[in-house]
Amino acid sequence: EYTSRKFRRACRKLGVTQSMGRVGSCFDNAVSEAFNSVLKVEYVHRRTFTTRTEARIRIATWITDFYNAGRLHSVCGWKSPIDYKHDYKAGLTEELAA
Repeated sequence: EYTSRKFRRACRKLGVTQSMGRVGSCFDNAVSEAFNSVLKVEYVHRRTFTTRTEARIRIATWITDFYNAGRLHSVCGWKSPIDYKHDYKAGLTEELAA
C-alpha cells in the first residue's frame, strides 16, 4: 500500500519524501513502527479528541512533554531520551577533556 501510485501522489502533494529500502526489509521502518505503536497504545487509544486540531496539539504535547522527556526507553538504558542525550554529551565532553 505504501508503494501505490495514489499514496506516492499524496506524499508528493504534501511535500513528504518517502524513504524506503527494498521490499520485504523488516528494518526500513522498525523505529517509526515501534514509535507509532507506543503512541497508539499508550496515548491515542485511551483518549477521545473532539477535533483534529485538538488531537495534533495534545499528541505533540505528549511527545515533547512525556515521550521525549519522561518516558523511560529500554534502548536508552532505561533513561528518557533527553537524559540519555545529556549523559551522552557529557561523556563526549569528558573524552575531549582527557
